[in-house]
Amino acid sequence: MFAAIRMTVIVFLILTAVYVVISLYSRWVRYGKLKRRWDTEIKQGDRDAYIREGMAQYDSSLRKKLILGVYILPLAVVGFLIYATNFM
Repeated sequence: MFAAIRMTVIVFLILTAVYVVISLYSRWVRYGKLKRRWDTEIKQGDRDAYIREGMAQYDSSLRKKLILGVYILPLAVVGFLIYATNFM
């Protein structure tokens, strides 16, 4: 029992680290795209306000929510493998 709890905690910590890295990378890419778009196409108004608005849209986007699949997908696969091994 203790081994299962220890493994669960370790897997959760690893998945959390992966989630943080992917989330930060995705925000960094979106920020870069907004800066590039303003520099090449828009060039009018306040650049910082444009980037702030774009990042606010990103924060409520589906892409950010899909990154949570980092937790869901591996746990679903492990759950299915345990079920298949024991009950099929």
